[in-house]
Amino acid sequence: MHITQLNRECLLHLFSFLDKNSRKNLGKTCRKLLEVFQDPLLWSLLNFHSPVDLKKDNFLLGPALKHLSICWYSERVKVCNTEDWMKNSFQKDFCKRHENTVSDFLLDVCNRCPNLLSLTLSGCGHVTDDCILQLLKNCPNLKSLKLENCVRITDHTLKAVTFHGASLQILHVDFCRNVTQAGLDRVREKCPSVMLRAERSANMIPDSKPEKRLMLEKASRKWVQL
Repeated sequence: MHITQLNRECLLHLFSFLDKNSRKNLGKTCRKLLEVFQDPLLWSLLNFHSPVDLKKDNFLLGPALKHLSICWYSERVKVCNTEDWMKNSFQKDFCKRHENTVSDFLLDVCNRCPNLLSLTLSGCGHVTDDCILQLLKNCPNLKSLKLENCVRITDHTLKAVTFHGASLQILHVDFCRNVTQAGLDRVREKCPSVMLRAERSANMIPDSKPEKRLMLEKASRKWVQL
């Protein structure tokens, strides 16, 4: 029995065991398998392990996407997560090459994947508060937002959660060193039902130069009182 003689349900089940490259290669073999590759039901879950993977043409984005994970575990993460004012010219050039890769991809998700339920980002040092704000606005069903070692995430993301995270049940901001205790306290006050975890975040040294840290702490306390 040839693989193309299987019905659509069986083929989708078969494709589900393959990685993105294998799905793409199998889809190239004939029209019927290409149609299976392009079936939205096949793309409810996406995992990426490098920003480079986001630029490959081996997956589909659409309303069927429910769970998205972008986890970059590499020595290069240390460069991206270094404070900008501490980077040398070589490090700045390296970061500039992919600075907007993840953010641009997430903005595409905002426009094409309104039914997203969970998002996990780890080591994505260039993702900004504005990007997460747009995601919260455009994906109203988002229930789980897990951010780890995303150094540009600040209290502005926490504030966005209090305004636009109506469906949110889980919020992790682990090792996000520019998140403050004041911002975390605000989320706990405004969204008591959200399971909030912030391992090491508020206790880490922020990205400001030493002379500016005191000003940031004062600003954070004032922000909470508003």
